[in-house]
Parts: sequence; C-alpha cells; structure tokens
Amino acid sequence: MAKTEDSLDPEMNQKLPTGGERLIQCLEREGVEYIFGLSGGAAMPMFDALLDSSIKLILTRHEQGATHMADGYARSTGRPGVVLVTSGPGATNTVTGMLTALMDSAPIIVICGQTITSMLGKDAFQEADVTGITYPVVKHSYLVKDGSQIPRIVREAFHVATTGRPGPVLIDVPKDIGQDPCDAPFTDEVFLPGYQVPSRGETQPIAQAARLLRDSRRPVLYVGNGAVISGADKAVTTLAEKLRAPVVTTLLGKGAMDETHPLHLGMFGMHGTAYANKAVADCDLIMSIGGRWDDRVTGRLEDFCADAVKIHIDIDPAEFNKIVQPDVSILGDARLVLEDLIPQIEMADTADWLEQCEKWRKLYPLKYPKQGGLRAQHVLDRLDALTEGQAIITTDVGQHQMWAAQFLRARSGRHWISSGGAGTMGFGFPSAIGAQFGNPDKKVWAIVGDGGFQMTLMELATAFIHKLPVNCLIINNNFLGMIRQWQEMFYDNRVSGADLEGNPDFVKLAQAYGVKGLRIRRPADVDRILKQAHDDPGPCVVVAEVVKEDNVFPMIPAGASIAEMLIEKPKGPLAKPTGST
Repeated sequence: MAKTEDSLDPEMNQKLPTGGERLIQCLEREGVEYIFGLSGGAAMPMFDALLDSSIKLILTRHEQGATHMADGYARSTGRPGVVLVTSGPGATNTVTGMLTALMDSAPIIVICGQTITSMLGKDAFQEADVTGITYPVVKHSYLVKDGSQIPRIVREAFHVATTGRPGPVLIDVPKDIGQDPCDAPFTDEVFLPGYQVPSRGETQPIAQAARLLRDSRRPVLYVGNGAVISGADKAVTTLAEKLRAPVVTTLLGKGAMDETHPLHLGMFGMHGTAYANKAVADCDLIMSIGGRWDDRVTGRLEDFCADAVKIHIDIDPAEFNKIVQPDVSILGDARLVLEDLIPQIEMADTADWLEQCEKWRKLYPLKYPKQGGLRAQHVLDRLDALTEGQAIITTDVGQHQMWAAQFLRARSGRHWISSGGAGTMGFGFPSAIGAQFGNPDKKVWAIVGDGGFQMTLMELATAFIHKLPVNCLIINNNFLGMIRQWQEMFYDNRVSGADLEGNPDFVKLAQAYGVKGLRIRRPADVDRILKQAHDDPGPCVVVAEVVKEDNVFPMIPAGASIAEMLIEKPKGPLAKPTGST
C-alpha cells in the first residue's frame, strides 16, 4: 500500500498499521503460536501481515482441514486454535469444522476475509453472508465494519471462545477494513454484561448431592467431556475412590480418569463395554459430571435409569432438563464443583455393588475372533500395548472409532480426541496434525477409516512439509463399515452406498506425498510394523488390511434400551431402528 496522508501518524510521521496488521498484533498478544489456513484475495491484508509476525502460518490444503487442525490443537492443549481463510467458498468450507467444534465444545477462532464494506449484500465476487450462514454453528460471531473495533473484537472473541462452555467464534473482516490504516489501541478489557460464566456451584444443591451419594448403594459416576475440559481428572478420581463408586465415561469423556484404574468400567452407551452398560442399567444413582445425557448414551429415554436418582453437574444451564430431568442440578465448572463436593462425601456402602460390577467385567469382556484374518480390534489392542496410554490418539468416525474407544485406553485428559456430537468424517487426520503442532514432544496417532481418510487426505502434504512425527493408522476394510453393519443387521443386508470399491493403494498414495507408507496384512506382522512406525521420526501411514465384514459389539440399537444391548451378532434379522445411526 502506498503511503498516503491518511496512513501517516501526523506526530511521528510514521506509517500507521493496517487493520490486518493490527489484527495479527492482537493475536500475538493473545499468545497465538500457529494460524492454520489457506489464502485468498479478501484475506490478503492479513496474510501479508503474517510475514512480519512471530505467529507461524501453517498452510493447509483445504479450509476444512484447517479448522480440524485448529480443533485438534485446541483440544490437546486447552488453548484456542486459530484459522484464517478467505471469503466466499473459503469461509463456507470451514462450516463443517465449526459445527464439529461447537458440538464438542472446542475453542477455535475462525477469521475470514470478506468483500469490501461498500459491496456487502451486492453479490460481489466471492461474497457470502458468512455470519448468517454460520449463525447456528458458532458460539458467537462478528462482522467487522469499523477497524477501530478490531482490538476489542479480538479480545472478546478469545474470551468468549475459551470461557464457560468453550466453542467456535467467527470474525469476518472486509478487505478494506484489513488494508486501511488502523491505530486503535490494544485492550485487555472485556465488557460483556449479558455474558455470565459460572464457576463454583451453589452450596445447597452440592450438599443435597452429597446426601444422595451417601445414601446410594449402587452409584455410578458418569463422566463426560466437560470433566476433560475443566481438568477435573484428579477430582473425579478422588471422588470415585472416596465414594468407592464405579466410573463410566462417554466417548469424549475418555481420559477424565485413568482407564486402567480398577474403578473404571470404560465407555458406556451404544458401543460401550457390556459391563459399563450393565452397571448403568442397574444403578440406583447416576451422577453426570460434564455430560449432556445425549442419545448415544441413554438409548430409549423412558427406560434410561428409570428408577435411579439423577444428579447433573454442568457449566451450561441450557443442558439442564433438556434430555432428562435430574433430581439435583448443579451449575458450575466440573472441577470446582467436585472440589467443593468431595469434603462432604462419606464412603458409601458399595462393597456388594463393586463385586457385582467385577463379575460383569469377567463375564462380558471385550473380545474378538483370533482366527479368520486380520482384525481391527487386534491391531488397536496391540497399539494400546505399544503406546501405554502416553500417545495422543485422534480418530475419525465409524467402526474404527468405536473399536479405538474400546481398546485404546486413555490414561489422562486431552490424550483422546474424536468427533462426537457432529460425527465428522475427515476429522481424524487433520486433528492429529493440529495436536502434533501443539504437543511436539508427544507421539500422536490418528486412527481413521478408508472412507473418512479420503475426505481430508490432502493434508498429507501439510504433515510432510513440516516433517511432523504424526502417524496415521488406516483401518482399511473397503467399506463405509458402520453403514454396512447397519444395513446387514437392519436392512436385510441390502448394501447401498457403502462399498468403497475403487479405493487407492494407500501406501503408494502416502509415498506420492513423500510420506512413508507401511502395510499390515497378517496378525503376525502387527507388533513389528506398529513399532517401526512409532519409532519413525517423520510422518508415517500404516495401512491395516482388515477383515471386510466385521461388526462392532457390544451394540445398543438406536431407539432400544440399554437392557436390549447386543453382545454378539444376532441369529436372525432385526427390525429397522427407530433412532439415528
């Protein structure tokens, strides 16, 4: 931009920063390390400013990949991930990532270029009403129409994204705002009188919960993603040990308590362990710690813990009474609420209950056939032994996701990253890249299916360019496996739209990007090849050519109750499910 009279500070006779430069400076003040994104015309003022910034640009191959990388970075570090893209299709390509982050409460900031302010609403080139399009999939959004507001908006965006129940925030920046002078002062102040962030719970419901827990004989602690977000792992463990109560987690609650702990029964719900589901079905009290009672865990709602006392701890009041009506609701941060609750807890008389839970654990263990070819469960079971819970695991969505949740045991929080609420195929690999950037000293494994991997596989280039030591394990059965399983079980095996005939050779594909590719075909090769990949200093793709038509069990059919859980493949056809997959 040429120096003009308007762009000069009249006192210092120096060039004023542009709006794009001021925005990037605001990000620096927020401690941003990386920006994940893809450039374009309307965003060029901000990309230009990055050349003089301490923030490192991670140029992705697709905007969806950028949002998932920011998401993986955020979930694994607890710090917000930042995305920068251009207007129109560049911005709309981030919608899936924002939905994913909103559903799973991940703090990301998505910054979009936009057409110049004078052309807003006139169908200019690459114009899209991004704030309107994304309204349902963000926690909050901004359309910047005055450059002097940039410091305030950025400060508010980070505050909103990271406090309370975290989520995505959108900042839409017209190109003229980004390139015009902006000398607005920085600010650390946030004035949002309508935005309240709960912290500690109220005394009365906490005391009531303590009394109910003391009187329970068959309690279950149901731990969700909110416990992971709040860092409540130590508090959850202390409560479980003091109360002597078994713990079950949701898909996203994995890691909120060491899954090797003797009181931990694993994940419950649609594809949870049988012993976790049996404990939930037979409990006399269930306390949700940062879980939202979603349909994946409740099954048929009218039958879910029908006679059990229900306690709900959550930082989002919108979740109270949305699915179930608890006997006690405690609004507050999960860790802080537990820290106030624990001193009031007395050891419950649960000896018989724990003995029963152990009987179920022995009667209904996770198992898989040892014959008949390479099994995904075997590969994941051996990966668990290799990593010993120290690696960060990300997953895509489908059968491999459920097997990974069953066999890969998380030992601590922020080591398990998966798309839960949105069920976003294509999430697993780019989220692993983001997690690797955020945790350079940790090993990261992405567990993906052959279907989902092909939706964002172009990010192999991103992993290669940055020489990331991220590993990608492709569970390749040449099917959209979960769809095929449902069609087999509920649609008379009428397979439609699930056969992935025409899959590429994933080893050669990885090599085409400069990435090492390894293949597993036999059970005898699993340990050797997994270790080879684990020890490799660069990105590596491992393709496990598994049995094509294997099914995930246990399984609670959609619309069924937990008591109707299937431990193994039924003998005959089943009625079509009444709920969603």
